[in-house]
Amino acid sequence: MKDRLRVHLIQLAYGDDETPGERRERVGGLVRAQAGADLVVLPELWPQGGFAYDRWEDQAEPTAGPSVQALSAAAVDLGAIVHMGSFVERDETGRMFNTSVLLGADGGVLAAYRKIHLFGFGEGEPKLMTPGTEIVVHDGLGIATCYDLRFPEMFRGLLDGGALALVMASAWPAKRIAHWRLLAQARAVENQMYVVACNTAGTHAGVPMGGNSMVVDPGGVVLAEAGDDEEVLTVDIDLSSVAATRSSFPVLADRRL
Repeated sequence: MKDRLRVHLIQLAYGDDETPGERRERVGGLVRAQAGADLVVLPELWPQGGFAYDRWEDQAEPTAGPSVQALSAAAVDLGAIVHMGSFVERDETGRMFNTSVLLGADGGVLAAYRKIHLFGFGEGEPKLMTPGTEIVVHDGLGIATCYDLRFPEMFRGLLDGGALALVMASAWPAKRIAHWRLLAQARAVENQMYVVACNTAGTHAGVPMGGNSMVVDPGGVVLAEAGDDEEVLTVDIDLSSVAATRSSFPVLADRRL
């Protein structure tokens, strides 16, 4: 992957009135419209709805299912890498996962990450889904999903796996948006990496979403931040600056644990 990337975060807003097929078509069109992007990032669980627990069983799909197929075609048409956010995956044994997929400009799957930390305190995700077990880094891009942001040890694992930037899809609610901002900056500072965090807007399943997608640089500076409606955030990042940051302030060399 080249050092300089133009990143487009599509802060998608949706309610409960679209069918998954209608939303896939709309999102595919939004991706195709991102001319000039090197990397496009979408939010968590947008095909089925992040808090629409009652729909997950009926709308779960395999990795080769309609959501990945639709975004793969859009990635080819755009000619860019697309982090398609996550969807409710059902594997061949019937288990469900919250799965993020990174697609290449040729439409192929570059990496897939099954969310490790499931949100809900025994309900929602933990009740319906199986947690992932593997940390995923592809060509300097570490992948995390929403609630993972609260677990710093995972980000140390991504750091040790070679991550220069963290790309995260989220469905973070409005009532805890202050935590979102604080934790995104903290993960960037403590690991001296970019954090590219794409959240959901709108209200669905009765839950107002937080928006405020952002890109944070390795020094903790917020380079750009969205509002709380649907919008596209465009930010240029330079992955070569990560090494410079780590060299000029070599705090990571003093790790003992």
